[in-house]
Amino acid sequence: MRVTHFGHSCLLVETGGARVLIDPGTLSHGFEELVDLDAVVVTHAHPDHVDVERLPLLLEADDRTVLHAEPETASQLRASGIEALALHPGRSVRFAGASVTGAGGEHALIHPDLPRIGNVGLLLRAEGEPTLFHPGDSYAAVPEGVDVLAVPLSAPWAASRETVDFVRAVGAPTGFAVHDGLLTAPGRAVYSGHVATLGGLRLRTFDDGPLEL
Repeated sequence: MRVTHFGHSCLLVETGGARVLIDPGTLSHGFEELVDLDAVVVTHAHPDHVDVERLPLLLEADDRTVLHAEPETASQLRASGIEALALHPGRSVRFAGASVTGAGGEHALIHPDLPRIGNVGLLLRAEGEPTLFHPGDSYAAVPEGVDVLAVPLSAPWAASRETVDFVRAVGAPTGFAVHDGLLTAPGRAVYSGHVATLGGLRLRTFDDGPLEL
């Protein structure tokens, strides 16, 4: 498994012969140049996870690329003229030797005055390769058998204690930070330190480029 980080929550995961792009949002850059994608998968409708301006250009570059999204998000995308298939929690889709399974179902609470939206975490698997979990914007789903955890490091809906408890509950041996687009470098170091020392996660970085897992 090879993982490339395009900033914030956007990942290119290459596994089982498949190339899967996750959450190409407004705080991420460089993904729009990608080609030969088997799938694009969106965890929820917030702009930092799906950029509706750049997404069509990405899909038009390759007719075989299929867009899957959390069900509410898929409906919104279709209403705006972007064809998308719904990925429901507990359901799986397969392509090019890999599978993506939905987990969870609801975005974390930001504030009681704000309506909650759908959110589907993503389990990526391929024969003989690690299982990667990208939770989107929620710590609620804690699937078993996760080898690599994409940890949302900082968000309006999260506190460090919740992040640490989530990392401990998942129990993955290794992982890396996502959802860090609002952090300065010193801030990222503080949050990463909590995840590593309190959460017990071996935290990898993208300082030298894509990760081979």
